[in-house]
Amino acid sequence: MSSFNSSKLSTTLIPPATSSYPVSGRKYTLTHSDTTGQLFLSIGCSYNNKAIENMRDEVLAALHVTDRQAVIQGEVFVSGGEFSREQAQLRYQIFRRELPLALEAMFYGDQAFFQHYPDLLNTPIYIYFVSTYQEFRGWSYYQTPKFYLKQTCSS
Repeated sequence: MSSFNSSKLSTTLIPPATSSYPVSGRKYTLTHSDTTGQLFLSIGCSYNNKAIENMRDEVLAALHVTDRQAVIQGEVFVSGGEFSREQAQLRYQIFRRELPLALEAMFYGDQAFFQHYPDLLNTPIYIYFVSTYQEFRGWSYYQTPKFYLKQTCSS
């Protein structure tokens, strides 16, 4: 896994989103440049569809809060049938390897939000791997925002 470098992260709040709004329905779009290694995080009330490219290497996530619980649900696109099984397997392995870095960048880029709502640092994160191939499809648990912010703070 690559290590997170905060100087390579650009964060954009898409209005009307702020560092404290919205809470439930807060959406994250994380993309990157293969050439520069730069990470681009958009935070808003909807996903930043303009940032999503044909390669579909983005990480999407949303915070859902109800009276009883909060959960962060995300997804990555492995294959919709346009990739061979071997290509899908490679994409799956890359996502598995790089997701911790992506999540670290996501929560680092939204630290101000978590300062407003520290209880949400313990929100469980579940990522869905989208694939036409059953072996590369399904939900995985990825800790909490606190876990990823501790990684950054201890680096």
